[in-house]
Amino acid sequence: MATERLTADRQPMTLAGRAKLEQELKHLITVERPAVIKAIEEARGHGDISENADYDAAKERQGFIESRIADIQGKLANAEVVDTATLNSSKIIFGAHVELQDLESDETVAYQIVGEDESDVKNGKISVFSPMARSLIGKSKGDVIEVRSPKGEREFEVLNFFFK
Repeated sequence: MATERLTADRQPMTLAGRAKLEQELKHLITVERPAVIKAIEEARGHGDISENADYDAAKERQGFIESRIADIQGKLANAEVVDTATLNSSKIIFGAHVELQDLESDETVAYQIVGEDESDVKNGKISVFSPMARSLIGKSKGDVIEVRSPKGEREFEVLNFFFK
């Protein structure tokens, strides 16, 4: 999948990212939604709902849950799911695992380029839309990239990349 095909309405996502969103959606629909409906019913049973804090809290929670359900359904509907295990490219693309060397500190770091909702820098997953990933897309082993970070301009050399 070339990043040129990505548009605002089609968002790249790995198989693992889709599974995680589907799991959250299932939990919201089968566990959270029924629980908040029950909480609203119980709060109504306590009398006047105009001054009922439990009712207000449950309705607010219901709004959050319904909003999140709609958000996840939209993301899944607009996802371009990529099986990263089947990818093969001579250049860095979405789904690649990339090993980099910080040319200033000599520190080696590793990232996988993933979809926006999958990103988790602490676990080595960066969004395809992040400055680091944007600098990496299209590069090859041995290339040097410059990335603006909160610490200023940093240079990294691509040591290796692979797909799994």
